[in-house]
Amino acid sequence: MSPDEIRQRYALIHDQAGPDVTIVAATKYVSVADMAMLVEAGIPVVGENRAQDLERKHAEYGDAFRWHFIGRLQSNKVKVVNRICELVHSLESESAARRLAVPALVEVNLSGEASKGGVSPEDLPRLLELADVRGLMTMPPAADEPEASRPYFRRLRELAGKHGLDELSMGTSQDWRVAIDEGATLIRVGSALYAD
Repeated sequence: MSPDEIRQRYALIHDQAGPDVTIVAATKYVSVADMAMLVEAGIPVVGENRAQDLERKHAEYGDAFRWHFIGRLQSNKVKVVNRICELVHSLESESAARRLAVPALVEVNLSGEASKGGVSPEDLPRLLELADVRGLMTMPPAADEPEASRPYFRRLRELAGKHGLDELSMGTSQDWRVAIDEGATLIRVGSALYAD
């Protein structure tokens, strides 16, 4: 995958998503060295899953990107995130919320899957009081068809509206179009940008 190909894919997604949707390039599987291709491609926002990878990549590329944290946030890693990131997509614990100094989205587990992070909708209000929460994020169950994600995205939008929250981080490489239909303001894409 070349910087030109990444740039073209980004432009296609951007054109379809529209100017009001932030495209977050998920970099979990992008090596420190390969981040240079994203710089060259002009990718503005990246989302990292692990605090130690975030530190390594930021040390190398610093202000080349706006940095988001999209992985499970442990309270002992909040210091790193506070120093580097402009937004956290995955707030789910009171201990992390109390330490967080940057804006956040609360991750809501709408599927009830034990393997997924996030709080139940009933537990959402307590986190809203503890941090600068701008919106919500969710990960629907894995499915072959993007349409299967729609009910989860719709439920998240309704939940955000109920709590007066504007930002919705939902949709990944396989279902971002459905997420945008349902009001996503941020989409997290990886393979759609740089898988061969």
